[in-house]
Amino acid sequence: MKKIMFNDRYGLTQAVLEGRKTMTRRIVKGVLLGHVQNGMPGMAVVGAPYKVGEVVAVAQAYRDMNVANDSFGSKWLGTDFGQAWRNKMFVKTEYMPHRIRITNVRVERLQDISDEDCIREGIKQITTSPYQHLNGIGYTFNGWSNRGTGYSSDTPRGAFAALIDKVSGKGTWESNPWVYVYEFELVNSL
Repeated sequence: MKKIMFNDRYGLTQAVLEGRKTMTRRIVKGVLLGHVQNGMPGMAVVGAPYKVGEVVAVAQAYRDMNVANDSFGSKWLGTDFGQAWRNKMFVKTEYMPHRIRITNVRVERLQDISDEDCIREGIKQITTSPYQHLNGIGYTFNGWSNRGTGYSSDTPRGAFAALIDKVSGKGTWESNPWVYVYEFELVNSL
């Protein structure tokens, strides 16, 4: 089974586990193949790491799994968690208790994201100060802070643009790369 990692610093793993994040975008590495369908040019979904219908483990470090009170029981006794205690890269997928099922895959430019899809990416609507804007509503994401002040935008796209630059590197939004868009649902946990 494959695993998928979401950024913990900005609360994205938690958003998946809470059911608030049901979509993710991953930058396409390599070449996309163009195709024509019904006379319209488009991009083929080629080389996507995850496929529709595939069940994928949500990566978590052992410290985030509550290993003392889980269904693995005595399996954990005497375990040397090593680097995997803090780093989910080293945890075996069979020990990851949460799964998602990929329900749709498509390819698009990053900036083609809709406001609705920004919310599905984990952007939150807020109505409390200091994050609200003139219309009384703002949009933000978890974990962003600069000397005690949080980030907010008056649009979901503005908040998502800031988030993607934090997660994927400054200038990612502006460069508008091709991305795989994965829609998913949280399925039964172990």
